[in-house]
Amino acid sequence: MDKRGKRHHSSSDSESAEESRLKDLKERDEFAKRLRTRDEDKVKKVAEGSSKRSYEEAAKRLKLEAEGRDKILPKLRIQSRRKYLQKRKEDKVVELEDDIADDEYLFDESILTDKEKRDREHKKTILQLAKEHERARELENVQRYHMPQDLGKGEKGEYVEVDENEKLPHSEQRKWEQEQIKSAFFKFGAKDAKAQEEYELLLDEQIDFIQALQLEGNKEKKEEEKISEHQKARLTIEETKKSLPVFPFKKALIEAIKNYQILIVEGETGSGKTTQIPQYLYEAGFTDDGKKIGCTQPRRVAAMSVAARVAQEMNIKLGNEVGYSIRFEDCTSDRTVIKYMTDGTLHREFLSEPDLASYSVMIIDEAHERTLHTDILFGLVKDITRFRPDLKLLISSATLDAEKFSTFFDDAPIFRIPGRRFPVDMYYTKAPEADYIDACVVTVLQIHATQPLGDVLVFLTGQEEIETCVEMLQERTKRIGKKLKELVILPVYANLPSDMQAKIFEPTPEGARKVVLATNIAETSLTIDNIIYVIDPGFAKQNNFNSKTGMESLMVVPISKASANQRADPPPHETLVLALEQLYALGALNHHGELTKAGRRMAEFPTDPMLAKMLLASEKYKCSEEIVSIAAMLSVNSSVFYRPKDKIIHADTARKNFFHRHGDHLTLMNVYNQWVDSDYSVQWCYENFIQYRSMKRARDVREQLVGLMERVEIEMLSSVSDDTNIRKAITAGYFYHIAKFSKGGHYKTVKHNQTVMIHPNSALFEELPRWVIYHELVFTSKEFMRQVTEIESKWLLEVAPHYYKAKELEDSTNKKMPKTVGKSANSSQ
Repeated sequence: MDKRGKRHHSSSDSESAEESRLKDLKERDEFAKRLRTRDEDKVKKVAEGSSKRSYEEAAKRLKLEAEGRDKILPKLRIQSRRKYLQKRKEDKVVELEDDIADDEYLFDESILTDKEKRDREHKKTILQLAKEHERARELENVQRYHMPQDLGKGEKGEYVEVDENEKLPHSEQRKWEQEQIKSAFFKFGAKDAKAQEEYELLLDEQIDFIQALQLEGNKEKKEEEKISEHQKARLTIEETKKSLPVFPFKKALIEAIKNYQILIVEGETGSGKTTQIPQYLYEAGFTDDGKKIGCTQPRRVAAMSVAARVAQEMNIKLGNEVGYSIRFEDCTSDRTVIKYMTDGTLHREFLSEPDLASYSVMIIDEAHERTLHTDILFGLVKDITRFRPDLKLLISSATLDAEKFSTFFDDAPIFRIPGRRFPVDMYYTKAPEADYIDACVVTVLQIHATQPLGDVLVFLTGQEEIETCVEMLQERTKRIGKKLKELVILPVYANLPSDMQAKIFEPTPEGARKVVLATNIAETSLTIDNIIYVIDPGFAKQNNFNSKTGMESLMVVPISKASANQRADPPPHETLVLALEQLYALGALNHHGELTKAGRRMAEFPTDPMLAKMLLASEKYKCSEEIVSIAAMLSVNSSVFYRPKDKIIHADTARKNFFHRHGDHLTLMNVYNQWVDSDYSVQWCYENFIQYRSMKRARDVREQLVGLMERVEIEMLSSVSDDTNIRKAITAGYFYHIAKFSKGGHYKTVKHNQTVMIHPNSALFEELPRWVIYHELVFTSKEFMRQVTEIESKWLLEVAPHYYKAKELEDSTNKKMPKTVGKSANSSQ
């Protein structure tokens, strides 16, 4: 009887678990259906054709009373008159230009009377003013990101951004930001200083190089020298497009795309494939049925820059027929037919449109970089092409990996575009350099002192190295003084604001030299004009993930062909297993490996799974308002505070004023809430040594997350009076990241027993509570926990009973603590 009872009990348990699983799957499908319905409604509103909208508006106008029509007609007359005047102005400008040209051809200036000379000069002045007005009007129309123009000394930018709330264009904060921007690119010396013949005495040391390799180009050097910089600047956009290597293959490329569903396009960097191929497809009628041409880019800067360039070439406003979409910024409209986006943005679109029904062509650009996002895209788009034969897929690569891509995509044909090769001389140092950053600085100055004009590109591993190199160059050029020509120093790295990154595209002042200090962002994604010298120390930062400890570390390693090939290998088996285990522990997958309702809701958030789980848990603990603020601040946590060298003590004191006794997550919430209370003040940020740009970005992130919370049906509630619920919600998402204080006076992670330390910038650095939860674990000089918050061990049994054992936590809690324990832990006892 007892055995039969046990069997009956176990079978009823399994039946109950199966019922629970089926119920969850049903709720998941119903939730996904509700999302699709909302998305379809939104798409209908956006995708209605302009012609249909104009018919509806016309019908409404016909129904208006006579009095209403009288009000509309004057406005229509004005609009019609403006269109007519614009066309008439263009005709008159052309007519005036022809008139002046004929006049100069027929009549020599020596035989003209004074009055006739004055008339001719007057006509020229009018023509010049008309052209300047037209150029200013075009600049005015470009309201979003655009390619920088060559501004003269006396010219200024087209507008000054003024804070909406403060209306203080000359506030102290703005002045400080301007000083920081100026310090990022230092100029020295007189532009017109005469070149010195001997420079040996100017440099403290020099590096000896030997020529190791000489690559012949397919263009004669003499032919290149015939075109001066000023003549290049005068080339029209059409001439520039025709000069690109891809242009002669336009017809053959379109034919190949029409004949094959999948095409691998191989072309060197600078061949024009990124900017020209979407335009060729547009001209060939691939968007006539109302569908779009999509093109993915691995980086935000590349997506914005390329979209701006294509809009400029097509002579249209960015955001109309050509647009871009990146995280937290969408510059598209219902008229957009060519859309540039990051890989991550396309991932988001897959959730709402799994078949990419709104696209006729999808281009995966820079495929050779093989990021995690692009690898996932390869699998997704390959599946889509099998049930959507009308979708054209182009895989664009700049290296010799085309055969691998062809094999993966069922032996797709390869279309090769010959690159525009220039003569290349390779030099190597005679002996290895102990300090490669110092060697880069010395080499830049050697080139600047002894070589003909031409810009320099230096590859470094990250922001810290770039800033160090900028400081060293500034210091040494100051020491040299005015004996050398002007050197413009421009850094480029991911955290630099977009407007400062765009400065690398500005033309180099005449007689000067530009040196661009960049990470590998400049390797393939960006093509910078007039780069003649490239300095490559041969190192790169590689992000290593240890699946056993769960720790990420950025390590500086030598680059090599072997390591480049290794990147294409699949990830270790342990990493994949850990990822699936984590998704299961977070409740995103069930024991059958199926996506749960919670997992489907988590997928809507553009965050890592643990942060998404934290946002979902805020619904249970009724603290969604606070959690969404913390999540937004975590997206910019490394750049919230700044420490000016001359005010380090003041900055540290200001930072400590925001500290919360329970840790860094609540400290970040304090910062955001006080900024909101100050009415998003710029001055408040300046006084508290907080970066205003980072706070603005956090506000943008929060707005998007709030919209997504509403989308996944989470009510926005507040629990500001009780921070326990807030800390429980954080624990529900980050229970993987738990550390406890050990007898040896160090913290150790609970599951892997890894020795870690609280970061010195943490609010808990001197407190040392018994149990903590951390946002991330990074290895710099030591293994540090960043964004640490105090928790209670019993919460782990509440939020993750499937992951932690009660005995394990009880035993750890009952151990005696060392005398060095901090105030927070004492108070909890």
